Amino acid sequence: MYYIGLDVHKKTISYCVKDASGLVHQEGKIGATRRELDGWIKALPQPRIVAMEATIFTGWIYDHLLPHVAQVKVAHPLMLRAIAAAKKKNDRIDAGKIADCLRCDFLPECHMAPIEIRDRRRTLRYRQLLVRQMVQMKNRISGLLMETGVEYNKRRLHKVGYFGELLSTNEEVKESIRPLLKLSRETIVRLQKTEYALVSSLQRDPLLAERIRRLRTVPGVGPITALTWALEMGDVSRFRSVKQAISYCGLCGDEKSSADKVMRTPLSKQRNNISNECWWKPPSWHRERIINWRSSMKPKSRKEMRIERRWP
Repeated sequence: MYYIGLDVHKKTISYCVKDASGLVHQEGKIGATRRELDGWIKALPQPRIVAMEATIFTGWIYDHLLPHVAQVKVAHPLMLRAIAAAKKKNDRIDAGKIADCLRCDFLPECHMAPIEIRDRRRTLRYRQLLVRQMVQMKNRISGLLMETGVEYNKRRLHKVGYFGELLSTNEEVKESIRPLLKLSRETIVRLQKTEYALVSSLQRDPLLAERIRRLRTVPGVGPITALTWALEMGDVSRFRSVKQAISYCGLCGDEKSSADKVMRTPLSKQRNNISNECWWKPPSWHRERIINWRSSMKPKSRKEMRIERRWP
């Protein structure tokens, strides 16, 4: 068996081919294109296993190489950095270290979702971009009105009827900001239509329809939460326990223990940010209740504890 480590970049891919004993058979660099990958993979000895670090470019390289090799493995970047940290670092050395981790079975492998799930997940994440842009446009409208001292109803501002009435009847709205307000409103409407079309297409998808229907039977789970669970979590059987799924979503803190000391940190930053936002960010009507609950759970000062002891 030959073990191939790839250090992937935007324009180039550095590679290192080793056998089971660690002997280097080939080293070099190729362009990050499908044509050069095809010519390179045909000249390599067989059988072979490929490993690379997870990056933005990993997906298409993984799919392209999978039919030509026995197995393609993707390494977790943070864990791989901890294993292969060194003073001297370059692309050739990185590719060699990935090949060494692969042949010694030290590679911190991460889950690679099927291409069908990744394609649909890309659509859902694009929908998040549209939502952020809509919020920016709404904030820009509010900012323009506040800059020019226009009074408006905050809750009704982004309703179609009220916005048109504000422009037509309110004399405080200056002519200089009217084109900007109209342009911002048109952008919001266009983004809303696009966002609705993307969500509707995902809900009608035959691959997701049945799972989304079952997820929405859970009280409080809407279409976006169901889609996020189905596409970000993927096949839940990949988690060995509920604790692993909780950790993947970032709903628990890190544990740092040494000897008899155990310390729990706040919510971990090593998580799937999209699923974390979906589970952790509550709706606006529920936010105040959670804030009050958090404040009641804060540790009390020594002065407050002394008063409680004195006046039970």
